[in-house]
Amino acid sequence: MSRAVVFDTFGGPEVLEVREVPEPHAGPGEVRVRVAAAGLNPMDWILASRPEAAEQFGITVPSGFGYDFAGTVDEVGDDTTGFAVGDRVHGGALGRAVADFVVVSTAAVPPALFRTPDGISDQVASTLPVAGLTAAAALSVIGVGSGDTVLIGGAAGGVGVLAVQLARLAGARVIGTASESTFAFLRQLGAEPVAYGDGLAGRVRALAPDGVTAATDLFGTETAETALALGVPPERISTIAAGPNPPGGVRATGGTDAEPDALKRISDAILTGDITVPIAATFPIERTREAVALQAGRHVHGKVVITL
Repeated sequence: MSRAVVFDTFGGPEVLEVREVPEPHAGPGEVRVRVAAAGLNPMDWILASRPEAAEQFGITVPSGFGYDFAGTVDEVGDDTTGFAVGDRVHGGALGRAVADFVVVSTAAVPPALFRTPDGISDQVASTLPVAGLTAAAALSVIGVGSGDTVLIGGAAGGVGVLAVQLARLAGARVIGTASESTFAFLRQLGAEPVAYGDGLAGRVRALAPDGVTAATDLFGTETAETALALGVPPERISTIAAGPNPPGGVRATGGTDAEPDALKRISDAILTGDITVPIAATFPIERTREAVALQAGRHVHGKVVITL
């Protein structure tokens, strides 16, 4: 038997339970990973609390919990190539990540499993699949590069902290929306913070009188609508949480739109010190409810990680 976080009904953190479950094993074309850490994302608690969202991803109850994980391959199925017992890996397993073991196909398209480089901890690696790919996609679809002034909405969140740093690495000036309590934190990452809420357009104009050239909204639609009002062309504005039909014809995107080498580029930048991954808090699996409550509050600076 092994441990896994599961839920039988949709609801808040209180529906999540740590249970003994049968130990899974790798079949043909699969590997089993002994999970060391699982990074939380907003989508995790949304899928556990909103049946309509879960349905879109094919999740029914009872279900496991979480997506991002990192650990070590400890079992390789028949006809499996590319990975061996002992390999350190990170990746995604929808509705199954917060568990002692996850079984992952090595033939998934897009890939669901990536090697973890020496020098990157399992905790850091477990934060990268969703946040890293999403941040990379949000910037690449709007072509952020040198000379841009980019407005990033939700800059202090798990995706935002990576988007800020990726944009800076690309040579852009970054203005990031956040609560005032995170301003010092964002300045450390190279962003110029601005408070979200009523009057955002005016505050951005004051910071960037020559204008904003691109924007990505990582929280809802306020930043996208502000960018449109500031005259940013819709094709240079992206959203990740506004649904398939965002306002004004701006570009809806997500991790599946990231370039194939996006995670490797992020990992390389972490190893060289050009990107840091702020981990706001870690919790053992027995305290998953507390971890989810903290993450769902949307006020953490960086990522929340569950350790196993």
